[in-house]
Amino acid sequence: MCGKYREKLGPRSRSRGHTMGSKEMGFVLDSAVALGRRAGLARFSSSTNPRGDALDRSRTFSSAAFRESNDCPKSRRMHGVHLFQCSDQLGIVATISQKLARRGGNILSVDIYVDVDSGSPVFYSRSEFSFDPLQWARDVMEEDFKEIAHRFKADMSVVRVPEVDPDLKMAVLASWQDHCLVDLLHRWQEGALPAQITAVLSNHSRGPNTHVVRFLDRHGIPYHYLPTTKSNKRETEIVDLVQDTDFLVLARYMQVLSPTFLRSYGKDIINIHHGLLPSFKGANPYRQAYQAGVKLIGATSHFVTDELDDGPIIEQMVDRISHRDTLGTFAMKSENLEKQCLAKAIRYYCEQRIVRYSGNKTIVFG
Repeated sequence: MCGKYREKLGPRSRSRGHTMGSKEMGFVLDSAVALGRRAGLARFSSSTNPRGDALDRSRTFSSAAFRESNDCPKSRRMHGVHLFQCSDQLGIVATISQKLARRGGNILSVDIYVDVDSGSPVFYSRSEFSFDPLQWARDVMEEDFKEIAHRFKADMSVVRVPEVDPDLKMAVLASWQDHCLVDLLHRWQEGALPAQITAVLSNHSRGPNTHVVRFLDRHGIPYHYLPTTKSNKRETEIVDLVQDTDFLVLARYMQVLSPTFLRSYGKDIINIHHGLLPSFKGANPYRQAYQAGVKLIGATSHFVTDELDDGPIIEQMVDRISHRDTLGTFAMKSENLEKQCLAKAIRYYCEQRIVRYSGNKTIVFG
C-alpha cells in the first residue's frame, strides 16, 4: 500500500487518541474507493452484507487497488505479434496459448487458416498478445517461440514487438508519376506507415525545388537519380543502394526488373499497378479505358516475380465509373485506388499479416 493512502486510513486520527466511528470510517473508505475507481482499479464487494455498511466494506476492500493505482509505479504492458507455419498437427494452438499464459501474456486475437488443397494440410496462424516486459524479456520471448518452432518442425515462426523492435527498412523506386510516391511520404510523415524509408530511387530527374526533393531533403532521405536506357537498367547500382533494406516498393516504377536483379536482391518487392491490365496496355491506359467506356476500374498490389505483373496478389480495390466521369475524374479515381491499395499492402507486410502459400497465392490475415 502506498504511504499516502496509509495515512488516510487512520494513523493520523489514532495519534490524537481518537477512534473513528463507522460513519467516519465509511467516509474515508468511500473516498479511497473513489480514488481507486479513478485509476480503474477499485476492488471491493459488499455483497456479503445487505446493508453494505462501512465495516464490512473495510474487510473486503483490496489493498491491490492502492498498489496498482497511478500513484504507485507499475510496468506498462506491450503488444506482440507471432506468425507461424507448420504441418497441421494436434496441440499447436494449445502449446502457444500455454506458453503465453506461463509468461503472463494475454491473447488478444488469433487468426488461423489450414490449407488442405496442397496435399498434406498446412497450419498457418497469426496471434496478437499483450505481455509485461518485466515478466517476459524480449530475448527470452524469442527463445520460447524458437522452442515451439522446433517442437512442431515449423517452416516459419516470426515474433515481433513493434514498440521494441526496429521498423522494417524499405526503399522506394518511382518513375515520373508522383501520386503513389507522394502519398507514401506523407503517410510516413504522419506515422501511418510502419516502416523506415531509407532512400528513393528514380530513373526520372526531379529538380531541387520540386515538392518531392524538398520533402526528402527536409527529412534526410537520400534521392538517387539513375537514368536508364534499354541496354542499361542500372540494376547493379540499384542493388548496391538498397542492400541494407528489408524490402522494396515499386511506386509506379516503369521499368521491368530482370530475374538477375531479383536473385541479386533476394528479398520481397511489392509492386502496384492499375487494374486496366491486360486489356489496356502501353501508353495512356487511362485514356484507352475511358474511351472504351469501362464501368469498373481497379488497382492491384502484388509481390514481384519473374513473371511480369503476375506475382502473388496482396490487395485489390475497385471503384465504379459512370457516364458523368470525365477523363480527369477517371484518372483521379484510378490514382486514388493505386495509392490506397499500395499503402494497404505495405501496412499488411509490416504488420506480419501476409503469408505466401500454395505457389502463387497469399494469406492476408485480418
